[in-house]
Amino acid sequence: MSDASLYDRVGGLPFFERLVDEFYAGVVTDEVLWPLYPDQSDLDGAKHRLALFLAHYWGGLTTYLEERGHPRLRMRHMGFLVGPRERDRWLVHMAAALDRVCTDDDARAEMTAYFVKAAEHLRNDTGLPISSPR
Repeated sequence: MSDASLYDRVGGLPFFERLVDEFYAGVVTDEVLWPLYPDQSDLDGAKHRLALFLAHYWGGLTTYLEERGHPRLRMRHMGFLVGPRERDRWLVHMAAALDRVCTDDDARAEMTAYFVKAAEHLRNDTGLPISSPR
């Protein structure tokens, strides 16, 4: 196994930009996810932030930190209802994007494992009905 970061193994920022482009191609057609984007006119901003976050997370550029500070993913997503359905739809589109752009099976497996854990971590709704207090 190489000591190279996943960022370097997959080709750096251009890989993550392609991945994010493919991911959002699915999101914009998704009736569950697309309504969660409050500023649908700023898709370029959303793509930029996600690509930079992923590049940083996987050992590349620190531009995300310079522009946005600590990721605080859970806090940044708290304003959006993220339940099992939203998590699963997000994972469907990310898996499809990975299948289209990632030719490295080990990198794909590593990223998939991270995405599954991260998507679950961002859930803030169990999907269960809230019972009223007695």
